[in-house]
Order: sequence, then structure tokens, then C-alpha cells
Amino acid sequence: MAEKALGFVGGGRVARFILGGLRRAGRLPQTVVVSDIDAGALDRLRACVPDVTAALGDNSRAAAQDIVFIAVHPPAVTAVLAEIKPYLREEAVLVSLAPRVSIARISECLGGFGRIVRAIPNAPSVVNSGYNPLCYSEALGEADRAEVNRLFSVLGECPEVAEEALEAYAVLTAMGPTYLWFQIQELQEIGESFGLTSGEAATAVQKMVEGAARTMYESGLPPEEVMDLVPVKPLADQEESIREAYRSKLSAAFARLRG
Repeated sequence: MAEKALGFVGGGRVARFILGGLRRAGRLPQTVVVSDIDAGALDRLRACVPDVTAALGDNSRAAAQDIVFIAVHPPAVTAVLAEIKPYLREEAVLVSLAPRVSIARISECLGGFGRIVRAIPNAPSVVNSGYNPLCYSEALGEADRAEVNRLFSVLGECPEVAEEALEAYAVLTAMGPTYLWFQIQELQEIGESFGLTSGEAATAVQKMVEGAARTMYESGLPPEEVMDLVPVKPLADQEESIREAYRSKLSAAFARLRG
């Protein structure tokens, strides 16, 4: 099977971690064209993934590839689709990485083009540990679905999900690392302040986080029993305020995506 050329309309963070993951796995296609109106964004991308072709201010070049990724913020999606419509090849596959904009709306903006995939991108893809839910249009055949799946499987897991679930995944998996990373970094710094080396603290925190997740989901114990396995809870008096922050902030984020 001939290697597919990739086009990215948008060269920001999402393009960096997807292309970075493909490069890390040695699976970056020979032809990757990335367009953006921001020269700085393209410079940052090429610093991480130097093998790509940058197209400053020229979305037509990215849109003319075999698999075309729309990697812009949701408010910009419809305008970008209208711009690239003349350059999108009939046999191409378009992959939207944005929440909110439905397959039906994408097809409408492209004059009825139906070979569409929606994906919710996950930043751990950069280390090939991503969780990137996919939703395929009915018009996309099995061979093309398999091609997209092969591409995303390099980045981690890529379950097929219902389109109406994508915004929930956006809150849980796309934004999710941001709920944890600052806490992980804080624990690392606290460990170093206690006399551990940077490497020792990093290993301890990483193994603790991995083990905690596995205990919650693989021990067979109900959540309340898992959370009772450790008798000393230094943050117990803060737990309710943290839970409330999760409930209020994430519910609001979900409402905005579905609005």
C-alpha cells in the first residue's frame, strides 16, 4: 500500500504532539505539509519535527494531501473549511481535530464532501501513549477507516466512538492531562525539597501515579475501598473543595462545547 501524504492546516500544539509521536515511532510519512499563518508556530513545530514542509499562510498546499488534518480552534474551523474546499481532492480523507463542529456541518461547509473523520486528540500521543477517540462518517469506506486507524494506533489507543460522545471525551481526555500535570510537577518539586534527586523524585511520582490508576481500575475494589487503602490523607480537608472545582469547571467546559 502506497504511503499516504499528510497535510495539517494548523501548525500549533496539536500538530506538534501528533507529528512528534509519529516521528518518535519512526512512522512519520515522507511527505508532511503543515500550513499556518503564524511563522512562530511553524518554527516551533520544525524545531521538534524538522522533517515537515512548512507552508506559511498557504493552506492550499496542506489541503491537497491524501489525509488532511484540520488542526485549528473550533471557532476557525468553518472559515478554514470554506478556504480549503477548492483544493481538497475527491479521494482525500479529512480529519477534524476540533470538538463542536459536527460531521454534518463539516460536509456542508465542503459542499457535500463526505470522507470525514472526527478525532479528539490527546497530548500523550507525543510519547505514543495517547487515547484518541475516532468517529467516522458513513461515507468513509472500510479501507480508508483502516488507514486512519493504522495512523492513529501509532500514537496509542484510538477507539471508535459515537459522535455525540466526542465532546465528553474532549473534557476528559483532551483537556484531562492539564488537571494532573501541575500536581505531578508540584509533587516532583516537593520530593526534591525533601532531599531526593530530580531523577529519584520523578521516578517515585511516575510510579505512584501509574500504580494509583491501576489500583483504581484493576484491583476489583469499589472506589471507596480503594481510597481507604491509605490511612493517612494529608489533603483530606481539601478534598471537597477540589471535587467542587472539578464539578463546576468541567461541567461548564462541557456545556460550552455542547452549546
